[in-house]
Amino acid sequence: VQMVESGGGLVQAGGSLRLSCVASGSVFGMYTVGWYRQAPGKELDMVATITQYGATEYADSVKGRLTISRDASKNTVFLQMNSLKPADTAVYCCDADLLVVWSTRRDFWGQGTQVAVSS
Repeated sequence: VQMVESGGGLVQAGGSLRLSCVASGSVFGMYTVGWYRQAPGKELDMVATITQYGATEYADSVKGRLTISRDASKNTVFLQMNSLKPADTAVYCCDADLLVVWSTRRDFWGQGTQVAVSS
């Protein structure tokens, strides 16, 4: 089982990107999933989370600009990023609480995808 992010890239300020996070392998359930980011020299910060019921939470710095959503049938979570700012530049990772083989439930982290916003 692994989490794979995609959709990062270089964009100008004010632009948009859509990140995807897919859980691949023997996954039998996907619970809370979160997007996190780490800028150079800074700590890892929560960006947004979504529960299996669709309840969402956002960091104050991204409210109104970033939207998290999920497609449970495809074990995929998205992060729509609009009105991007240079301060959004970071490596974005997803973390998923998954039910896998042998009724094991645990967190899985992806490798991350780079987002760079130019001014």
